[in-house]
Amino acid sequence: MRKVLIVDDDVSVTNYLMVFLMQHEVFEPVVINDSREVPDVLETTTFDTIILDMDMPNLSGLDIIKIIHERKIETPVLVLSGVNDVDLAVKALKLGAFDYLTKPVDDEYLLKVIERAIEHHTLHESISQLPPQLTRDDLKHEEAFAHLVTQHPDVIRLFHEVEKIAAGDVIIFLMGERGTGKRTLAMASHNASPRRNGPFVDVNVADHDPDSFAAEFFGLAKGWAGAAEAQEGFLERADGGTLYLSNIEMLTLPVQHRLDRVIRTGEFYRQGTTEIRTVDVRLIVSSTVDLTQDRYRDTFSGDLLYHLWGNLIKIPPLREREGDLPLFAEHFLKQQVERTGKPITGIDPDLVEFLGRYEFPGNEAELRDIIATAVLRESGDTLRVESLSHYVRDKIQRGTPEGGDFTFRKLEDVVGEFVRDTVRHLDGDIHRAALELDVSLDEVRKYVD
Repeated sequence: MRKVLIVDDDVSVTNYLMVFLMQHEVFEPVVINDSREVPDVLETTTFDTIILDMDMPNLSGLDIIKIIHERKIETPVLVLSGVNDVDLAVKALKLGAFDYLTKPVDDEYLLKVIERAIEHHTLHESISQLPPQLTRDDLKHEEAFAHLVTQHPDVIRLFHEVEKIAAGDVIIFLMGERGTGKRTLAMASHNASPRRNGPFVDVNVADHDPDSFAAEFFGLAKGWAGAAEAQEGFLERADGGTLYLSNIEMLTLPVQHRLDRVIRTGEFYRQGTTEIRTVDVRLIVSSTVDLTQDRYRDTFSGDLLYHLWGNLIKIPPLREREGDLPLFAEHFLKQQVERTGKPITGIDPDLVEFLGRYEFPGNEAELRDIIATAVLRESGDTLRVESLSHYVRDKIQRGTPEGGDFTFRKLEDVVGEFVRDTVRHLDGDIHRAALELDVSLDEVRKYVD
């Protein structure tokens, strides 16, 4: 039996939920109408999930979530509130709440959320029991993570967490700076999952026009927008497999609401028709930003955020991964040598030390570009500091406290460097770079082509 704690000062609500859960014969509901009793009950009883109202006298729902957080109780909390308060919901999520639902809620959907919360709890209990010292050899699907370069113990542990979550076939939300390998980790998660033989559909939201993205994502009905035949969207192409959405924060609100429906019910409709279709897709999303920030309050759906937040994986930047920079440098050198055929056999230790002074805001992707350029410039058999382009050396020196002597440069060179850095920061998206820099696309191409 699954023990469920229901906390609400409204007796009619707790009575209804108690009867509803008892009808399914797998739940053992425990009801509390006076929130002051909750701390003592949590001291003596372990629950599989907690259903919690927000607006209660004495101890509010948020007060109870804070207590649960402070005591490091891992039980998932489902907020069932009479008010759709985004600020309150975000506070609850940051303190560890699993989901935030607004009354009234559909019975079938509530049951799904409870089951998902219990599955989440079981999964994270399993993760918490992982031994402190883990290696790649301990991975059940080591081959899925073979392309991910690291020797850092925290990142290797992160691989184990992703593998555990992948087995549960639930949403993963990858958060990390640009260039930290989110797509590669998403692919690894797919290859470590029961869906590994299904399609992996990779969609970077930033690459698509917001006005046409809904049609590209959900598909087109025949005759709509000039379509001679019905067209599948990204969603249907991922049926039976994994859909990876990067830069999730750039989805328009209408698409977010429709994606939320897919997550809840598996249902969607193509553009130009109201015919309901179903799809079986495992979702992985990623972002470089914290979607709980105030700036996203009006542009990102709280309902969608609640669904994504449960399995958040934060990928550390390269500057926090001691010992990984030399590994990546060697890895990218090998790639470039294979690609170019140049007879470069190693990296001068002085170059590794010089690169180590830099924080790499573009992370692995920026290092890859730097090594690629250095390989093209080097005529000997070893990469050296002198193999780096002048603007890269200058940038690293300027980013180093001890720095170097001031170097005079032409304005054109400075502008070009900034444009290239912007494009690199935006994962090569020159259209978005032109928008952010407020210049024409041709002006951007002048410096990157």
